[in-house]
Amino acid sequence: MNPYVLHFNEIDSTRLPDVGGKGANLGEMSKAGFPVPRGFCVTTSAYRDFIAASHEMDELLDLLDRLQPDQLDEISKLGQRVRDHLLSITIPETIKSAIIEGWQKSGEDREYAVRSSATAEDLPTASFAGQQETYLNVKGADQLLQAVRKCWASLFTDRSIVYRAQNGFDHRSVFLSVVVQQMVFPEVSGIMFTADPVTGNRRIVSIDASFGLGEALVSGIVSADLYQVKAGGIIKKQIAKKEIAIYARPEGGTDKVKLTGDQRTTPSLSNEQAVRLAGMGRSIEEHFGSPQDIEWCLADSEIFILQSRPITTLYPVPPVTDDKIHLFLSFGHVQMMTEVIKPLGISVLRTFLPLGKSSPLGESDLLVEAGGRLYSDAITRLLEYPQLRKRLPEILLNLDELFSRAVRDFMDREEFRTAGRPNRRIKFSLVRKAFPTALAILKNILYRENDQAIDMMNRFITEKVGENRKLLQEVSGPERITRIQEMLNSILTMTIVKVAQYLPTALITYKLIENLSRKWLGDTAELGGISKSPPGNVTTEMGLALGDVADEVRNHPAVIEYLEHANDETFLEDLKTVPGGKDVLPAFLNFFNRYGMRGTGEIDLTRPRWREVPTQLVPAILSHIKGVRPGQHRLDFLAGKKEAELAAGRLLDRLREKPLGFFKARIMRRLIKVHRSLIGIREHPKYFIILNFDLIKQVILQEAAELAMDGILKHPEDVFWLSLREIKEVLESRRLDRDLITSRKEKFQRDEKLTPPRAITSEGEIITAKPGAHVPPGALAGSPVSAGKAEGRARVILKLEEAKMDKGDILVAPYTDPAWTPLFPLAAGLVTEVGGLMTHGAVVAREYGIPAVVGLDNATRKIRDGQKIRVDGTQGFVEIMEQDA
Repeated sequence: MNPYVLHFNEIDSTRLPDVGGKGANLGEMSKAGFPVPRGFCVTTSAYRDFIAASHEMDELLDLLDRLQPDQLDEISKLGQRVRDHLLSITIPETIKSAIIEGWQKSGEDREYAVRSSATAEDLPTASFAGQQETYLNVKGADQLLQAVRKCWASLFTDRSIVYRAQNGFDHRSVFLSVVVQQMVFPEVSGIMFTADPVTGNRRIVSIDASFGLGEALVSGIVSADLYQVKAGGIIKKQIAKKEIAIYARPEGGTDKVKLTGDQRTTPSLSNEQAVRLAGMGRSIEEHFGSPQDIEWCLADSEIFILQSRPITTLYPVPPVTDDKIHLFLSFGHVQMMTEVIKPLGISVLRTFLPLGKSSPLGESDLLVEAGGRLYSDAITRLLEYPQLRKRLPEILLNLDELFSRAVRDFMDREEFRTAGRPNRRIKFSLVRKAFPTALAILKNILYRENDQAIDMMNRFITEKVGENRKLLQEVSGPERITRIQEMLNSILTMTIVKVAQYLPTALITYKLIENLSRKWLGDTAELGGISKSPPGNVTTEMGLALGDVADEVRNHPAVIEYLEHANDETFLEDLKTVPGGKDVLPAFLNFFNRYGMRGTGEIDLTRPRWREVPTQLVPAILSHIKGVRPGQHRLDFLAGKKEAELAAGRLLDRLREKPLGFFKARIMRRLIKVHRSLIGIREHPKYFIILNFDLIKQVILQEAAELAMDGILKHPEDVFWLSLREIKEVLESRRLDRDLITSRKEKFQRDEKLTPPRAITSEGEIITAKPGAHVPPGALAGSPVSAGKAEGRARVILKLEEAKMDKGDILVAPYTDPAWTPLFPLAAGLVTEVGGLMTHGAVVAREYGIPAVVGLDNATRKIRDGQKIRVDGTQGFVEIMEQDA
């Protein structure tokens, strides 16, 4: 077997290091019997021996390694230098002879397509599509050798260098093979995706087709006819006006030909041909086991496959166990944490959900992992109840308007209406169980004094967390994991029982105040003021407490300077050595004692907490010192409370002037009182949950530390890559397959690059319902959650630990969870990519009286840091006032 040339019939997936992704796939398909034109690959050994002849490549690769992806000018200059150098090297005679021999065996009288095939190309995780060059209609030995040399040099085009740098591929670790394949001179050619590349639907085959060679489509110089096939039938057919085609020249090379007359609008494929193509696409997909991007052509009505690669841009489909269509909603969007979660974090959350389990210690099948995130299948099951179908979209408005609209879109689809799903009825026993809670809510609204509810919740949290701490410290080893599973299974139920009559009361009274104001007065002008500074919100209290820490720090310049360079591991110890450090130390200790278990993305148990990475708080503290006067945060809170009283007074005065005004004012006064006394409890459930998660994390790390001491784990934090069940098994067996951790770390890195959709079906289709707001031309639409308007400088913050804000800036973020609360006193307005009426950012924005728009897709990309923007939190849109920051 020639080390420099392998023919397609000698190649399968095991030869990827020798022939690259494209070559391996062609060999696989050829061996499997698919209609692939004959050809061979010039192996990576040839490329390596070719560049080994150079005395400069090592130095040039060293220079490339130092460049960052955004250094485009430097990349362009150095890339050109590398390409020129490679084109100047003589091909060694042994390599040249092997190529000529392979060409003669394949057919020296034929024309060839010569394509690059990199070893990091056409993989499930990175396609490298279009990064290297292709040469068509190559004739004769001289043209072939020159095309091979150009392919080798194309490994260092600007786009290839940038792509490798962005995707973490070492320039020295990617090698190039060259595919030499007999040309087919087709009437029609194109690209076929075995999943819809726009929506992600895995049941749809999408075909682009045009006349002539496929290069016209690949290079984007011609509009294509579009055919979509599902279940063996055409579901969409869109015929383009085709102005240009590319055809082969007799002497070699290609020409662009202008199409004329009816040919420009003639369908390039018949329906039968499109369906036949789709069937072959499905067969290729089945062979490779994943959706494919396939180049094909049609000559004399015969289909030829020119290459196939995995589609790497699709979001993974959440798994299902039947063939019915399901709708999955993102758990991360509900919880304001859309980032990838480690396996232990996923396991904890699935164990935490008490429903959909085969055993109390197991993990719920209502939450499934896809792309390192969790998706809920609960909505599919709820839609089986006719009584809930009409109400679910309205209920979901409280979480996220786009959730609501996605569910409406899903229910309107024919495949949902004709799915033959069961029409379940809510059992009377469930209604009977819910009746006492519903009655308690009614009593709370009508006549109960609710002032003690928050104090009661605080006592419950303190007592229960103490009990759980004792339970976890009494045992060790596998039994400790069992207790964790038992505890997780009960936390949510216990929390719901405690707040079931209070939190719904607060939400219902808010909606009643809004609806009755609109009905009786024709507007909700006072609604925003009424929501300001309610008592008892633990998250608001946390923000105020951090403001107190900032006020302690502001009087000590040496401490401020220390914070700018502090180290997490020795944060408190080093603070003691700084002038003034001992004076502010009690403030930090008090804050960490109460809130140290919090942090960004805190629903993921594996994420660092403020106690572990205190420097995360430094930007908020320094911004507070810079932007807020001493004590102003406390005064602002009191001012908000006073404004709420004034707003309530104005609302009641206006109502008294209406018919039956005394009666209406009396009802409204009661609703306001109940709402303000109970809305503060909204953050307590999560506070309680995170306290328990913190306990669990600490004891798991204690067990992991012992495993690391025994050499079973390399580091204690490696336990984050295991599920609770797996940790228990390791503790019992004292054995671990470390390759499992390695593979999960690699998957995590791939999943980090994915953008999780809000809603996705079991067919893989991403539902992207648009916001409902009517917006001015050019404005960005979201959901209005806190009334008012604000203008200011956009401060786009992707990570809390990188936050730098001045008073009056408008905070633009992917999401906000409780950890972001310290920034709210500085913000004049809020814009987030996820959220709803009752999610954290919305509630806190109303408490601070700042306008807020949430659910604005890609807000952090559409709005640039430093731009002047206007936020309309009443109607739900954002206007960019200055296009250039």
